[in-house]
Amino acid sequence: MNTEYDFIIIGSGLGGLVCGYILAKNGYKIAIVEKNSQIGGCLQTFKRKGIKFDTGMHYIGSMQPGQVLHALFNYLNLLSDVKLSPLDPDGFDTISFRGDIYKFANGYTHFTDTLSEKFPHNRKDIEAYIHHIKKISASSPLYNGDEAENNNFMETEYIKTSINDYIASITQNPLLQNVLAGNMPLYAGVKDKTPMYIHALVTNFYIQSAYRIVGGSDTIASSLANSITSLGGQIFTQHHVEQILCDDKKATTIVLKNGNIMRGKAFISDIHPEATMNILNTPLIRRIYKERIRNLQNTISNFTVYIKFKPNTVPYLNTNFYYYDHDNVWQANAYNKDKWPESYLFMHQCHQENPTYAESAELIGYMHFDEVKKWENTTIQQRGEAYLEFKKEKSQLLLKKLEESFPGINQQIEFYESSSPLTYRDYTGTKEGSMYGIIRDKNFPVQTLVSQRTKIPNLLLTGQNINSHGILGVIVGALITCSEFLGISKLINDIKECNNVL
Repeated sequence: MNTEYDFIIIGSGLGGLVCGYILAKNGYKIAIVEKNSQIGGCLQTFKRKGIKFDTGMHYIGSMQPGQVLHALFNYLNLLSDVKLSPLDPDGFDTISFRGDIYKFANGYTHFTDTLSEKFPHNRKDIEAYIHHIKKISASSPLYNGDEAENNNFMETEYIKTSINDYIASITQNPLLQNVLAGNMPLYAGVKDKTPMYIHALVTNFYIQSAYRIVGGSDTIASSLANSITSLGGQIFTQHHVEQILCDDKKATTIVLKNGNIMRGKAFISDIHPEATMNILNTPLIRRIYKERIRNLQNTISNFTVYIKFKPNTVPYLNTNFYYYDHDNVWQANAYNKDKWPESYLFMHQCHQENPTYAESAELIGYMHFDEVKKWENTTIQQRGEAYLEFKKEKSQLLLKKLEESFPGINQQIEFYESSSPLTYRDYTGTKEGSMYGIIRDKNFPVQTLVSQRTKIPNLLLTGQNINSHGILGVIVGALITCSEFLGISKLINDIKECNNVL
């Protein structure tokens, strides 16, 4: 490969694909290199027994015309390819504490009215909560399609206050505090660490509207890939990058595992920042910076059971079910191994729009990497009998807990298999199978913020560790990365022009 590209993008997760599309759309010659056989990162899917299962992207929000993700999807040419099915507007999320049910409804007033039925004496608290959620989200220009000065995406006070302190300032009712934080698995929040803005942006995103992706999240990756190639971009799978080479001023070349090299004028890394540091050997990056990146704490991982139901036996559950065995959501992250699982997230998958019966579902429980560390140097399908027994035991524990809330459901399971933090690590490339990458810590906001810029002027970062995680956070992060070359004003104007809101 002697061709030189304007941009070489390492990793084909959502951030890499969005950067590739934006840059190709603006006339640049781009190449995306992916070490796996399948593109997409957390958008990847896999098939078992004829059923497609998602690995990371399960539902999305703000997809009605005029809402932020709809505008971004339109700009990214995704609307015609990605089919959606709306979740229950009366309760897109269901929070269960030992069987007591609380619903999150779409729309600010509907959300307030629905939750106030359960907390009639706390209506003013819920109204105050909604007011603050809207205020925090509105304060983030890039999340609202507006230009930000110096790419400053959030006000300082929202970065330096924890979620739990923020919610406690809204209401003194401890049960309501926990209910409002009940969707915490969407960002793997940590008590006294995770900043309030993360909760506010995520929650506001879904309150506006909530949908499942029909047929799997890989449709997003496929659509972006098709657009990129139609614009002249190239995507190479099974291209494992072993080194980024630099001269005394900038990055020049990537070296692949097979020995081939690719030359570029600029480079964007969509892999974990630590993995990026590991393939760099240059004095342009100081050792102290590399050590800071390596020492950053990452979010918890998960154990997932992928379920295929017997045909026409399980009515489609049009809500996402968050279960807690206790009345403290923050305990889920620091669970007792002997009592696992103390919480889980249960979601049906959507194989067609508004199905009557579910074909499949996913059952997800938090799990620390330490529980599988003894097998960390093994490879997929080569981990041994002890590991298979471990997975079987954990699967049965999760399914037993699920049965308590959905009696008889296990009898309707035709087939299941499971994945551990090791599986997630190997397929998505995240450190120790972390669900959402690096933890943002309100106590150390500057130290736990990873900039899109590096000390190498033509090497930038993108992905869930830049700006924020989730589909909206990653797309906004990709815009921030691309703005280093194109300018944020141009990108915002292009998005507005595409959506006829100039």
